[in-house]
Amino acid sequence: MEKIQLISGRGNPVLAQKISQYLKVPLSPVIIKNFANGEIYVKIEEKVRGNDVFVIQTLSSPVNENLMELLIMIDALHRASAERINVVCPLLCYSRQDRKTTSREPITAKLVANLITKAGADRLLTVDLHADQIQGFYDIPVDHLVGYPLFAKYLLAKKYRQMVVVAPDIGAVKKAHKMADLLQTPLVMVDKRRTRHNESEVSFIIGDVAGKTAVILDDMIDTGGTICNVADILKEKGAKEIIICATHALLNGQACERLQKSPVSKIIFLDTVNIDKEKKIPKIEEISLAPLLSKVIKRLHGGKSLGSLFKWEEKEMEL
Repeated sequence: MEKIQLISGRGNPVLAQKISQYLKVPLSPVIIKNFANGEIYVKIEEKVRGNDVFVIQTLSSPVNENLMELLIMIDALHRASAERINVVCPLLCYSRQDRKTTSREPITAKLVANLITKAGADRLLTVDLHADQIQGFYDIPVDHLVGYPLFAKYLLAKKYRQMVVVAPDIGAVKKAHKMADLLQTPLVMVDKRRTRHNESEVSFIIGDVAGKTAVILDDMIDTGGTICNVADILKEKGAKEIIICATHALLNGQACERLQKSPVSKIIFLDTVNIDKEKKIPKIEEISLAPLLSKVIKRLHGGKSLGSLFKWEEKEMEL
């Protein structure tokens, strides 16, 4: 673990501190502040020349400020002659804008890829992209981790019975199918029509949930409207218990109020986003990514295979 440095932005300092503790590598001191006009100032207070630097920054709200902060940190490290700049970004912003659906729309996910690459990043490590093809937008190596094995491991430890895994839309079917395989449970699919941004309608459900523990798997919860609609339909169809497993806890607008009133008994998030105290309703539980990210960072620094790590994780879960 020589010549490795960890640097945290203000996006999720709690997760960065956990990673630092697992790796037993202290966070390098950084000055980050805003000028009176809102411009961001960054100064790295330790030598980084010739070192393998991992910048930990979640691009959650305030999204644009955290993104700009990341770009400035990368630029500062590049100009200070860091040997390699690895961006550890558990939540990558603008991932929902990965293609044009109507005329004169941007592909903002590609724009963000260009910005991070041009700023000087050498590698990106992220978790549960909204669309897998975003990996191809980058001209640098991208390590894309997924959250469903952690959820599966949690559910197996809790020994829930008669589970079914529910894909809340067509985009979630692939990951939901893999999670269902790990749990050895049936897969249920929901046909969802998106009417506008942050709004959708549930048309029908494919599969039987009557008397079952329905586990909804999704990559993020933003305003909570869509997933609460799915939960309501599952309850109407006779689901005994409803659990949500979602990677990113955006929780904007009336999300917490909707989730608290919904028939969902438990909501499990990964800690890609630091949830504010006022948003931590009793139904919410968190699984930390710090152990997994620490293992990945250690392997990247040592030039070891990541594939063998995930094979070992799967074998451990089966045991």
